[in-house]
Amino acid sequence: MAHNDHGDHHHDHGDIDWNEMAPLLEAEAELFTPLYEHALAWLAKRQTEPGLIADVGSGPGVVACLLADTFPGARIVAVDGSEGLLERAQARAERLGVADRFGTLAGELPDVLGDLDYPADLLWAGRSLHHLGDQRAALAAFADRLTHGGTLALQEGGLPDRFLPRDLGFGRPGLQARLDALEEEWFAAMRADLPDTVAETEDWPALLSAAGLRPSGTRTFLLDLPAPTTDRARAYIAASLSRTREGLGDRLDAEDRATLDRLLDPDDKASVHHRPDVFVLAAQTVYTAVRTK
Repeated sequence: MAHNDHGDHHHDHGDIDWNEMAPLLEAEAELFTPLYEHALAWLAKRQTEPGLIADVGSGPGVVACLLADTFPGARIVAVDGSEGLLERAQARAERLGVADRFGTLAGELPDVLGDLDYPADLLWAGRSLHHLGDQRAALAAFADRLTHGGTLALQEGGLPDRFLPRDLGFGRPGLQARLDALEEEWFAAMRADLPDTVAETEDWPALLSAAGLRPSGTRTFLLDLPAPTTDRARAYIAASLSRTREGLGDRLDAEDRATLDRLLDPDDKASVHHRPDVFVLAAQTVYTAVRTK
């Protein structure tokens, strides 16, 4: 799924239970830590040490804590609509010894950003913007909470993740490409169901410019966990495909549904729990823009 929103599958498009998804969100972000570390190192090279960083749509705080590591002089505020996820973020900050410069802010995006004590020098929005109906208005609100010279880093797009070889040895080859197509339909329906939703051409630099910012760079970062992969990667693959089966399985034809069920059966040696050829290959894109006025 090009929007890279693993685990968002839910029967009610606009009604995602983020607290229920917390363990999967946390496990995914932990697995993707090497990708985030590369992205944040790239950001760090391109700007002066920020005083305040806001992680907008922070979820359980994995990236917010990585921001604290990358920018040891900064105060971090994790901003999210879910108090349960923010409690996890605060607990993580305490566990990792960064709680003295870590805070949380709960409320609906983007309006809650008005409650920041002062404007942010760096605002990180990691795959959160596409959950807001009016993305253009949200970007303008994000831009409004930046300092003069501050940076907005927007993580959107990239490529669909890959876990499976094209030919599994059973079923019809190309299952994952067909799952991607269903994910795209799901994503379009999720966007259509959001309150005050506005269709936009996903030209992120153009949208950042429209928000009054100066685009300053785009880069795509890779997560490459080749086969034979780790138990942690395998668990993520199984959890991700399970949610796909639960949310979208009834839209698959009978053969693909049977293939997916076999892939998810822990007692089957050909399942993702056992087979040696599963992997995680992911590419995610970060767009940066600077407030110059």
